[in-house]
Amino acid sequence: MYLSILQITKSLIGNPFLNRLNEGGPVFMYTTLILLIVIIALLVKAFLKQENIEKIIRLVSSISLFTLVWGFLGQIIGLIQAFDTIQSFGNVSPQVLAGGIKVGLLSPLFGIIVFLIARLGIISLILKQKNSFNE
Repeated sequence: MYLSILQITKSLIGNPFLNRLNEGGPVFMYTTLILLIVIIALLVKAFLKQENIEKIIRLVSSISLFTLVWGFLGQIIGLIQAFDTIQSFGNVSPQVLAGGIKVGLLSPLFGIIVFLIARLGIISLILKQKNSFNE
């Protein structure tokens, strides 16, 4: 029992996905992850129940757009902090600059992925709704 808990903990700590979440800025990345879970829950609810599909589509659309903008806000704040650091240190190596830019791109990338997942769910709901009207 103890060994399996230790193995799970080690796998979570060494998990590349969790490392990227922390690297991209926990405030923006974990908020985006929570919004992804909310979007998936709303889409599952809409697929299982036939009521309020229009409201859920509008809500998922709004949340996904917020998530997209939230990711770009994280990028802008991260880049401003990186440029402040570069300005204070002066001469910075290209490796450090590339690492800072990479970290700045993680938040909008995750926001775009969540946005696309939500849009695919919305398209599926619309198709399902059209098919149910035709029957």
